[in-house]
Amino acid sequence: MKKYNVGILGATGAVGREMLKVLIERKFPINELRLLASPRSVGKKIEYNGTEIEIKLAEKGAFKGLDFVLGAASNAVAKEFADDIVSSGAVFIDNSSAFRMIDEVPLVVPEINGEDVFKNKGIIANPNCSTIITLMAVNAINKLSKIKAMVASTYQATSGAGAEGPVELRMQEEALINGTAITNKVFQHQIAENVIPHIGSFLDNGYTTEEMKMQNEGRKIMHLKDLLVTCTCVRVPVARSHSISVTVVTENKLEIEDVKKAISLEKGCRLYDNPSQLEYPMPIVTSDQDLVFVGRIRKDLINENGITLWCCGDQVRKGAATNAVQIAMKLIGLE
Repeated sequence: MKKYNVGILGATGAVGREMLKVLIERKFPINELRLLASPRSVGKKIEYNGTEIEIKLAEKGAFKGLDFVLGAASNAVAKEFADDIVSSGAVFIDNSSAFRMIDEVPLVVPEINGEDVFKNKGIIANPNCSTIITLMAVNAINKLSKIKAMVASTYQATSGAGAEGPVELRMQEEALINGTAITNKVFQHQIAENVIPHIGSFLDNGYTTEEMKMQNEGRKIMHLKDLLVTCTCVRVPVARSHSISVTVVTENKLEIEDVKKAISLEKGCRLYDNPSQLEYPMPIVTSDQDLVFVGRIRKDLINENGITLWCCGDQVRKGAATNAVQIAMKLIGLE
């Protein structure tokens, strides 16, 4: 089997480290693994398959000889190095939002629009984490009948804001127990024992940038140019795994049993819908794995063509790291 030279840009962050873990789990055929990060991380070592790999500086020229670069850095860093990565001959699979809405850049969830990876011109974008989890849950419905509209509310874990998110949550929880002062740096308000309906920057239409991603990215991934989505994104005091409530409106009226069967057969999904036994998707049962759990499936009471469901998925894995590795595997014929 051919082996490939793989780089991780932003290797020391939460998503970068998870990418490394997923590469091992999925037995990606690696010849050379190059870990790249900012100056403050250079010289540090990360364990990989029983050996230690030293972090190298992310700089121009650092990508020569690589076949794939998995991006786990900020928009600014992705933009800074994209041209150099592409000119070096590597395919840049980027987890930032820098290139998602550029027409010639494929935006890919392999289970949904995997063939789009072959249209790349050197860059492939990884979608937003909540978008991935939501679309994974509703893709089977779209196969039964075209989705026209979605109403979604996301309940996003603190780790979605980076490694410092859960740290701030725990510190605030301890402060509440000990009766000491609570400070917040990562989030706009106290997150312990609270929910914050504000992720991203507010736009003129009253929605946030995070909320608009569900419609804008959803249209591109599902090839539904007229898809309408109204979304509210909420940060919740959970460490890991995003949850989403979503109602989809389809062209044709669907039966619940047909919907459940389709979801149960969908690659990457697990039907987890047995309320009488208290079985429904929750962060504690979906963390640290790659499946999107789907449950609470029921007819919408407002629109006869509406289906309402609840889904959960690990946003660090399927919502970021795993999806990126799957894209690379699709390109080499292993996905």
